[in-house]
This record gives sequence, C-alpha cells and structure tokens, in this order.
Amino acid sequence: MAEVTVRLDVVSAEEAIFSGDVEAIQVTGSEGELGIHPGHAPLLTNIRPGMVRLVQNGKEEFIYIAGGTLEIQPNTVTVLADTAIRADDLDESGAEEAKRHAEEMIANQGADFDHKAASIQLEEALAQLRLIRQLRG
Repeated sequence: MAEVTVRLDVVSAEEAIFSGDVEAIQVTGSEGELGIHPGHAPLLTNIRPGMVRLVQNGKEEFIYIAGGTLEIQPNTVTVLADTAIRADDLDESGAEEAKRHAEEMIANQGADFDHKAASIQLEEALAQLRLIRQLRG
C-alpha cells in the first residue's frame, strides 16, 4: 500500500527551499506548533520564527523559517516565508551575535530605540539557536 502524502512547498523571498511529497509536517504558526498530515482542514495563518519539520520517506528534515504565511489546502501545503534556511546551513555564531546585539539594544534603549525591531531580531535569533541545539540532540 502506498504511503499517504501531501505536497509541501517551502519558498523564501530569495528561492524555493523545498518542494515534494511528505508524510507529515510540523510548522511554527502564529498560535504555536501546527501538526499537518494528509487530509488536514484548509487553513491560512501567519508563521513565526521557528521551523518546518517534514517527514519524507520516513526521514526528518528541518528548515528554519521566519515571517510569512502558511496555507493549507486539501492536497497542498505552502509556506511562503520571508526567510527560509535549511537547518544544516544555519550559522550558530551569527545567531549568537544577533541575539547579543538584540539584547544590548533592549538593555540600552536610546532615543531612536525600535522595540519591535529589537524584539523580532531577538525572537529570530532564539528560534535559530533552538533549532541548532535540537539538531545536536
């Protein structure tokens, strides 16, 4: 018997990161983690900095995502992300530096302080670091 799958497309502003049939998907949505399997109800939601975890042919793959939209249709799931990076390509030292920079901005608020930008930078850096550490086990 053939495995039941759903088509997944993960696209960033720069490039298509993944396109293929998968057995299961987990995505960081605006309200938390979403588990998506074939036959999921249609849904349109924003995505938060986090990950796409996909299972293809029984193997897991992870993609870091930040910003954008998740659309679920009966046979297709589309992630249109502002940023999408394969987990293996994440830069831990760069994420640590971005985290430090955001924390410094928040701690030393000046007249031109942009709280929203600093919060987004911190959230994205923390999401990248969580994914990197998760992959290490």
